[in-house]
Amino acid sequence: MNLQQLEYIVSVDTHRHFEKAAEKCFVTQATLSAMIKKLEQELDVIIFDRSKQPVMPTETGRAILEQARIILKETQQLRQLSKEAKSGTGGELRIGVIPTVAPYLLPLFLTAFLKKYSAVKLKIVEQTTEHLLQLLASDKLDVAIMATPLVEKGFAEKHLFYEEFKVYVAEQNRSLKKKYILAEDIDINKLWLLEEGHCLRSQVLNLCEIQKQQAIIHHLDYETGSIESLLKITEMNGGITIIPELATIQFDKKGKEKLRHFKQPVPVREISLVTYRHFIKKGLLQVLEKEIAAAVKPFLNKKTKTDVIAVL
Repeated sequence: MNLQQLEYIVSVDTHRHFEKAAEKCFVTQATLSAMIKKLEQELDVIIFDRSKQPVMPTETGRAILEQARIILKETQQLRQLSKEAKSGTGGELRIGVIPTVAPYLLPLFLTAFLKKYSAVKLKIVEQTTEHLLQLLASDKLDVAIMATPLVEKGFAEKHLFYEEFKVYVAEQNRSLKKKYILAEDIDINKLWLLEEGHCLRSQVLNLCEIQKQQAIIHHLDYETGSIESLLKITEMNGGITIIPELATIQFDKKGKEKLRHFKQPVPVREISLVTYRHFIKKGLLQVLEKEIAAAVKPFLNKKTKTDVIAVL
């Protein structure tokens, strides 16, 4: 048994096709098949049911594949430790970011980070929480920046910062006359939200205690995943919306005049670094955490009493 054989069976399981797996491993299908067959003979088990299309692991095969992934991950950790010892902070870091964080957080630290850590190569993906968790679990990402706490198991969360929820009120809306807002002050029929699938939407629904069966009635059905578009549609319709603090730091004077705070305890969302079990690039994670925390500190107001709004 060798690591190459373990890489082959994991590749077949990932692609559920021997030919595609061989292409990804840069070997011929015959070589890959022969090596896997040899492993099966050594272990005296059948790892894959070849009669099914796409090819599927057997019950015993699933257990072997799970262990193979752990072994390969641990081997990668040894290589990473050796690499970090030789070169210091370096290597590739694959980062996922939710869309309601990416356009506001990344400009605050990205340029300075790349200049300071020139040996680090960053690969950044912007996706919803659900998709990022899938990418983390399938080892296609190293870390994700997202709202927490999560209900999913197997993920580790490293707190970065708390971000206040603020109320944006259109000029025609009566709530503009108020200095502070209570959740019960918000008319749900004037409330505009991001489309389904965004954790910010679920947090706002949770904050306002709006049950899923209570429809929000608009004459216009408008779906967007962009906070910028959400603000425009809110203004057009004399409505109201709720946005995170970092999304407001570039507002001009007129935009800031339309922002209102919630009364204490101030509702906030927690933003964290999320990794999957067996994460190995701990040195790079510490550097990322440090740089983000320093970058956001000047822009986030300190709150005395807060209420962390969970992701539904």
